[in-house]
Amino acid sequence: MQIHKNLDQLPEFRNAVVTIGTFDGVHAGHRQIIDELLREARAINGETVIITFHPHPRKIVSSTILGIRLINTLEEKIELLEQLGIDHLVIVPFTDAFANQQAEDYVEHFLVKRFHPHTIIIGYDHRFGRERKGDYRLLELLAPRFHYQLKEIPKHILDEIAISSTRIREALLEGRVETADKLLGYEFFFSGTVVDGDKLGRKLGYPTANIQVPDEEKIIPGNGIYAVYAAIPQHKNGQRLKGMMSIGFRPTVDGKKRVIEVNLFDFSQDIYGLTLRIYVKKYLREEIKFDSLEALVKQIDQDKIDSLKIL
Repeated sequence: MQIHKNLDQLPEFRNAVVTIGTFDGVHAGHRQIIDELLREARAINGETVIITFHPHPRKIVSSTILGIRLINTLEEKIELLEQLGIDHLVIVPFTDAFANQQAEDYVEHFLVKRFHPHTIIIGYDHRFGRERKGDYRLLELLAPRFHYQLKEIPKHILDEIAISSTRIREALLEGRVETADKLLGYEFFFSGTVVDGDKLGRKLGYPTANIQVPDEEKIIPGNGIYAVYAAIPQHKNGQRLKGMMSIGFRPTVDGKKRVIEVNLFDFSQDIYGLTLRIYVKKYLREEIKFDSLEALVKQIDQDKIDSLKIL
C-alpha cells in the first residue's frame, strides 16, 4: 500500500476506485465497503484509493466536541488498512480552509483534478464543503460532466458502521473486550512507552511496566484489571508475552493519578523507553481498595492465576 500525505505529489492513479471516510476502527462494518472497493477495482483493472483525514474532521468543524476518543491512532489505521490489500491511502490534512471550500470546488478541484476517479463509492449521507452543503445528490448531478461512475453505499451498511463504532467505544470503556473484538473483527490493541514508575510493584513481587500512551485521543479501556498479551516491537521480533494489566487510580496506594501498569509473566529485562503494544484479552475485575498491601498481593496472586487460565 502506498501512503500519500502531500496532495501536490499524488501519482497518476489507474482507473481509480475511490472512497472517502475516517475509517476509525477499520472494523467489520468498514470492511464491507473495502470489499466492495476491491471488487470494483478488480472488475475494471483499477487501483483502490481510500481518502481519509487527519486530524479528525470533527476537531475542526465542531465547536462543541470535547475529549474525542478514537479507536485507532493514525499509525494503527494505516497498519490495519495495509493488511486489507488497499493500493493507495491518501491522508488529507483537514484544515479550516479545506472544510470551507465550496462544495463544487471540492468535487472539481479536489476529487476530480487530483484523483481522476473512474468510480466513487460513497454513502447517501456523505457531506462535504462549506456548511456541509455538498452531498450525494451533487456528486450525482456532476457525474456526467466529470465522467465518473458513482456507487452508493447502502444505508444499512452505513447504519451498521455508525452503530458498531459507538458500541465498540462503549464496550471498551465498560471493559467488555470480547464484544469490542467481535465488532472490530480483530483484537483491540494500544501502544505506549514504558516510563519510570514508583517501583512499588517490584517491592510487591510483581514488577510492572508503566505505560504512557502518547496519543491523548486514543481510547483506552475502562478502569480495572485485565488479562493481556504484550509485544515489544524492538524486542524478540515482536514475540507476544503473557501478562496482566491494571488501569486506574491504585486506590490501595494513593488513588490520585490514573495509570496503566502491565506485569509481564516470566520476564525481567529492562525495557524502559521502549514501546509496548498491549492486546487486551479479557476484563478480570474492578479496582478494589484493600486494607493492606498483603491483601493486595494475595489478590494479585489470584489475578495471575486467572490470567494464565485465559491466556
